[in-house]
Amino acid sequence: MSKLLTPLELKVMNILWKLKSGFVKDIVESWTEQPVPAYNTVSTTVRILQEKGFIGFKSVGRGYEYYPLIGKLKYQQQLIVNVLENAFAGSASSLISALVSKEKISEQELQEIKDLLDKNTP
Repeated sequence: MSKLLTPLELKVMNILWKLKSGFVKDIVESWTEQPVPAYNTVSTTVRILQEKGFIGFKSVGRGYEYYPLIGKLKYQQQLIVNVLENAFAGSASSLISALVSKEKISEQELQEIKDLLDKNTP
């Protein structure tokens, strides 16, 4: 699955990843940002996500309960690969350099990155 999510789709997925499963009303009720989108907007977004293969559903009474078909980590990995290949021409060092130069990485996060690199280097 190499499709990228729109910002609205990603917000819906983040809620579903947190809930594990839910109805459209559960997604709307779990929306933390203002303004909360209309029920119909969320319903349409859920249908699009289902068509794209990101979520599945099961019939419950007269409604549908939705659940993620792809995990959050797997999507994050695909997103990073896409950014790496398309925005940084495949250069991981350029990607890390861009992150570090923006000073959005704390000393603790930088140490965690170093530890990960040490752990994953043969």
